[in-house]
Amino acid sequence: MRERWDSRTAFLMASIGSAVGLGNVWRFPYMVYQNGGGAFLIPYFIALLTAGIPLMMLEYNLGMKFQAGPAKAINSLKKGFGFIGWFALLVSFVIVAYYVVIMAWSWNYLFYSIGTKWAGNEKNFFYNSLINISDSVGNIGTISFPVVIGLLITWVSIFLIIFKGVKVVGKVVNLTVPLPIILLAVLIIRGITLPGSGHGLNFYLNPDFSKLLNPRVWLAAYGQIFFSLSLGFGILIAYSSYMPKDSDVSTNAFITSFANCATSFFAGFAVFSTLGYLALSTQQPVDKVVTSGIGLAFITFPTAIAKIPGGLIVTSIFGIVFFIMLLTLGIDSAFSLVEAVVTGVRDEAHNIKRGTLTFFICLVGFLAGLIFCTRSGLYWLDIVDHWMNSFGLIVVGLMEVILVGWLCNTKSFRNSINQFSDIKVGKWWEICIRFITPAIIGLILILSFIQEIKSPYGNYPLWAIIIGGWLLVLVLMIIAIAITKSTRASIK
Repeated sequence: MRERWDSRTAFLMASIGSAVGLGNVWRFPYMVYQNGGGAFLIPYFIALLTAGIPLMMLEYNLGMKFQAGPAKAINSLKKGFGFIGWFALLVSFVIVAYYVVIMAWSWNYLFYSIGTKWAGNEKNFFYNSLINISDSVGNIGTISFPVVIGLLITWVSIFLIIFKGVKVVGKVVNLTVPLPIILLAVLIIRGITLPGSGHGLNFYLNPDFSKLLNPRVWLAAYGQIFFSLSLGFGILIAYSSYMPKDSDVSTNAFITSFANCATSFFAGFAVFSTLGYLALSTQQPVDKVVTSGIGLAFITFPTAIAKIPGGLIVTSIFGIVFFIMLLTLGIDSAFSLVEAVVTGVRDEAHNIKRGTLTFFICLVGFLAGLIFCTRSGLYWLDIVDHWMNSFGLIVVGLMEVILVGWLCNTKSFRNSINQFSDIKVGKWWEICIRFITPAIIGLILILSFIQEIKSPYGNYPLWAIIIGGWLLVLVLMIIAIAITKSTRASIK
């Protein structure tokens, strides 16, 4: 008999935890600032309603309807198309292999928060003291053992959380989902009380409606919605497969989506109030200190924390709060990625014990992550992350909506969503899945491809882009197709 969540609340908490990750803190606020401030929320919420929520309903319904992970559920929907699910799981596994390295850095920063050891030379601390970055992507060099220790801690944590199944996961998310929200609130309260915070928030929220005339702003909104809701990873299909068939699909999708978006929006208050203070304390314009991604989390924010008035004890406390928040945000996303893979494999290999399979996947993930712990690890992380997001997840999402929208009975699929849902979805869902969502995702994919041809990403050497980008995506697709063919042959 298939495992079950203890309750609908446990399922929702796990889904929200999967969606709410590091990108909510270090990607969304920057995108709002860069794309029109408060005005960006207009295309953002339109993207949520026309692409994010419809695609989430699609993935939730696949898992609940067929009581299976991504590959088996998609293959049950349309024979021979299970490779879409396998490709999603392989992309997820590659993503988690480097994602946990970012958490490994966070473990180190949590330790060094005691005494704010990075204070005074934050950039040098990250690039030289912690990761000891080399001068090129080809100069791999040695492994950073402090990072490897953080990597090991993270993988052991993932294993302990998921090896017994979703019932344990349901208990864990009761802590790991609300805790970062509470810590984020602490950072917001402190941030808005700092001098210069209002100027920073003005940069974040001041609307520039002229930006809405730029098509790239709308594409950025759709891209952000797609990536931030854990769409295309196979996670939502796997998680929903542990819910009964008569579960509410649409309401769960609305709750998960709006919880994720609300967290992203409020994270901007913590980020930009602190950046406003940093700009004031360093006597620079706010736009000169605004960063996103790794630079924000491990250089800019530590710089701001070190400058918070109140002495060493205060800066240590806020350093600890910030990095515990990053770790708790990250761990939910990390173990959900691994759980999706475990679910997908167990659907086809029932004889393998869950604990054994989980240990093996975690071990392989740990070993795969070692390349990102080397001196050139940051370069490889950047390359692989770009291709997995721009050409991995995007392709999964596009294939899903084409499959359901054009190769299956879309009306029948919508009726199955409505069958047990309190919120009934109308014809608009079919229009989104058949036309709007594939058009937008396809356009994003085409523009990304054209951009890569015109200007290779990050000015990396061509051989590195081929190995860590194009070739990796191609190999994953070939493996996905091969697995699908082998499973079909074994069934026959």
